[in-house]
Amino acid sequence: MRVGIVILPEDRWWAAEPKWRAAEEYGFDHAWTYDHLGWRSLVDGPWFSAVPTLTAAATVTSTIRLGTFVASPVFRHPVPFMRELTTLDDIADGRLLLGIGAGSLGYDNLVMGGGEPTAKERSDRLAEFVEALDGLLRTDKFDYSGEYYRAVGARNLPGPVQRPRIPFLIAANGPRNMKLAARFGGGWVTSGQPAETLDEWWQGVGALAKRFEQILDETGRGGVHRYLSLDAAPVFSLTSADAFTDAAGRAAELGFTDIVTHWPRSSGPYAGRETVLEQVVSDVLPNLRDTA
Repeated sequence: MRVGIVILPEDRWWAAEPKWRAAEEYGFDHAWTYDHLGWRSLVDGPWFSAVPTLTAAATVTSTIRLGTFVASPVFRHPVPFMRELTTLDDIADGRLLLGIGAGSLGYDNLVMGGGEPTAKERSDRLAEFVEALDGLLRTDKFDYSGEYYRAVGARNLPGPVQRPRIPFLIAANGPRNMKLAARFGGGWVTSGQPAETLDEWWQGVGALAKRFEQILDETGRGGVHRYLSLDAAPVFSLTSADAFTDAAGRAAELGFTDIVTHWPRSSGPYAGRETVLEQVVSDVLPNLRDTA
């Protein structure tokens, strides 16, 4: 079981840098940040961009993998994003992971002056975004023509450090996007389904995991890692060391290869204590690796 942690891009760098350094020193396998223009209840507060944040994180770490959790096509075009990713992967010396999702509803859509897309429109746009990025990162002088995106002779030299391209981790809960993850993804990401209780949430996660396994069987695809965002649950995974241990065990039973928690905040989403994080690091993470 590999374990990752999300550090929200809300602090000035003098305050954020120690967290990124600590994530590596603590022994987390991967560290992430959100890719939004503004996010939910935090939209009225400070917020920084994902790619510069990860670039800065790459310069103060050396081994931990870094990634977007998850990149959104709502406000991105694949051609310039390919250049940003290639640069970031170079600075990180091949440690970049690219989480990609359809993009949430709300502020990111509205601030751009558009309306809320339908579920079909979001899936259509995600499919084009993934297909275009796949081609752009692999192929120099790449052409693409879709409803949402176009590329004409797009150059990609020198290309990413990782070959044939940066690994994609595709967030998906519905069958169509799960098939996209099975086709293009080195990993599948899920946050489960909204639920009132923790047991109901885990039941939903189990159903999604079973569905994705069926899709992998149908497509004949193997070797796709399974990432679970623990903190979409009704209970924050770092409420206590016992809560985290229980969540890790349940995820392992359902076949997840990776779990992702969040750096505790003082209030609001992911409110918790850093002392619990430190206890998990010292007492829980070593056991997860010993039983892997």
